[in-house]
Amino acid sequence: MSMIIVTPLSALKAGIRRYQPSHVITLLSPEHMIDTPAGVVPDHHLRIAVNDVSDPATAEMPPGPDHVAALLSFAGSWDAEKPLLVHCWAGISRSMAAAFILLNQRLGAGHETTIAKAMRRRAPHAYPNLLLVRYADLHLGRDGAMVRAIEGMGRGLVVAEGECVELPLDLDVL
Repeated sequence: MSMIIVTPLSALKAGIRRYQPSHVITLLSPEHMIDTPAGVVPDHHLRIAVNDVSDPATAEMPPGPDHVAALLSFAGSWDAEKPLLVHCWAGISRSMAAAFILLNQRLGAGHETTIAKAMRRRAPHAYPNLLLVRYADLHLGRDGAMVRAIEGMGRGLVVAEGECVELPLDLDVL
């Protein structure tokens, strides 16, 4: 079964070894951006330099519509035969937002709350970046459904770093 894997940066190498993803998405602040990890085809690695903020006025590189467009476009090239691994610094906010966005893209409208509830069950620490989700909601024409689903999740378990999380693409097992 294909899936989206979410990890913190500290678990990236182990995640690549374990899951052998065909695609990797990195969401890090510009000053912490990494090179393409060993074992990943450079064309299958999307690097998004973005700060983890909810207010665009508070950072030099806040999430924006172009980041979401790049994320969705890149994911469109993923055939889902092998996992897609997405990570940020802690595996809590930016990467969880990206996974939520990609699951919504793949599974279609009307499943926003189901996806958010499944994410909360599988990742008690998840706190998806609301700004990324807002732009994705606009891009995908969800009329606020994605934002409401994330707001309904609440803050979740406060941790310094998240665990590796598997998010299947099948609604029946998500």
